[in-house]
Amino acid sequence: MDSLLALAADPTAWLALATLIAMEIVLGIDNLVFVAILSSKLPAAQATSARRIGIGLSLIFRVLLVAGAAYVIHLTEPLFIIFGKGFSWRDLILIGGGLFLVFKATREIHGNVEPDELSEAALQKPRAFLASVGQIALLDLVFSIDSIITAVGMTDHVAIMILSVITAVLVMLSAAGPLAKFIHANPTIAMLALGFLLLIGTTLIADGFGFHFPKGYIYTAMAFSGAVEGLNILARKRRKRPPE
Repeated sequence: MDSLLALAADPTAWLALATLIAMEIVLGIDNLVFVAILSSKLPAAQATSARRIGIGLSLIFRVLLVAGAAYVIHLTEPLFIIFGKGFSWRDLILIGGGLFLVFKATREIHGNVEPDELSEAALQKPRAFLASVGQIALLDLVFSIDSIITAVGMTDHVAIMILSVITAVLVMLSAAGPLAKFIHANPTIAMLALGFLLLIGTTLIADGFGFHFPKGYIYTAMAFSGAVEGLNILARKRRKRPPE
């Protein structure tokens, strides 16, 4: 208890907390897009529950990762070497998660192009709901690996890391619903978001093989594409507006 009070009175601890919260939120953007896309495919009654349960499970996973911070660091140690390139658990997780994202985004794009192949009855099956919850939780775990490793490198205080993770997940939980509704109401945004998932999945695979793309470039491209699509939506609304 005394250590927590001393930590609360330390200005550097507050600075580290603010920095980690901002980092966790920024690094959670790609995950938020995936959650919104996946939940928007479910009936409205199930979508909110799927987001809450999936993100809630992901919070538990993240806290467990932070609690086992010493073990997380070992995820970067090579397990085997192929053609001079060492592969760690982190690399394998990123490659597996990236492949799944590419597969999922491609499947969703195909479903949007051929909507009759995915009936409403199929979406209402309990299996679809449970699959969505599981995918949200597991993909969040993939996305959180790098952020947790970065957090461990920025501070030694587990309490600060846990607070930053909880805050970022709460922000994600509050933003996932409005984003899912917006994507569902704008089909072109949905296709753009699926394109983002393809891009993110590809960069995860590349990162796993040792080719690192700075996140800033990816987010800048996403922001620019989103701004252009926002102008398109505004233009369509202006054209539909009845003349005065």
